[in-house]
Amino acid sequence: MKYLFLAAYIIFSGVHLYFSWIENKKGRAVTKPFLLLLLILYYAVSAELPLPVLILALATSWLGDVLLIPKGHMWFTLGGISFMLSHFLFIAVYTGNIEYSGMPWAVIAVIAAIYVCFSLRIIYRVWPTTPSKMRVVMLIYLFANSSMNLFAFMQMISTNSAGSITAYVGAVLFFISDCTLFLVRYYRDEKFIFKNHFTVMLTYLAGEFMIAQGILMLTL
Repeated sequence: MKYLFLAAYIIFSGVHLYFSWIENKKGRAVTKPFLLLLLILYYAVSAELPLPVLILALATSWLGDVLLIPKGHMWFTLGGISFMLSHFLFIAVYTGNIEYSGMPWAVIAVIAAIYVCFSLRIIYRVWPTTPSKMRVVMLIYLFANSSMNLFAFMQMISTNSAGSITAYVGAVLFFISDCTLFLVRYYRDEKFIFKNHFTVMLTYLAGEFMIAQGILMLTL
């Protein structure tokens, strides 16, 4: 059964990415609600003891997907709030696998600074063309995603396993997806090559899958 849900997730993701590539908004809207639901089902039937917190993290990501379908800053904000909640839930998943004693905090500080710099750089790029009420909210959101990435990195340091490496790569892809989304939505430079949602969704779908798969590998 798990392979059936995995195959369905891959197929629906491929169809959705195709619609994103050709900029078919209706096709994207129709396929988007199925994506994370299929990933949740895949994880739920694959894990011996599914983690409720991880299911909630994926579910709030699914809700964020749905809320981003309608147009408008209000829906964009609501979707962002749902995704921010998912980041905190992912952090709750990672903390159970982190050994804080002996953690190389100097390295962690450098990694954190890198994420902060990238977040500030993205907001700086979109600042002139972003509604004033959205700027600080978007920055806070990127800091939340950065925090999720930082905890995924600490999990990787603590366990040094294929599962934690997979989850961290997924977290990085999720961060890239959000940065790209902000650029696609608000950046107005004609030289910017990522002008549609294909890259946003490719990194997002791969990221969510790798986070879920990584945690699955850690718990099997």
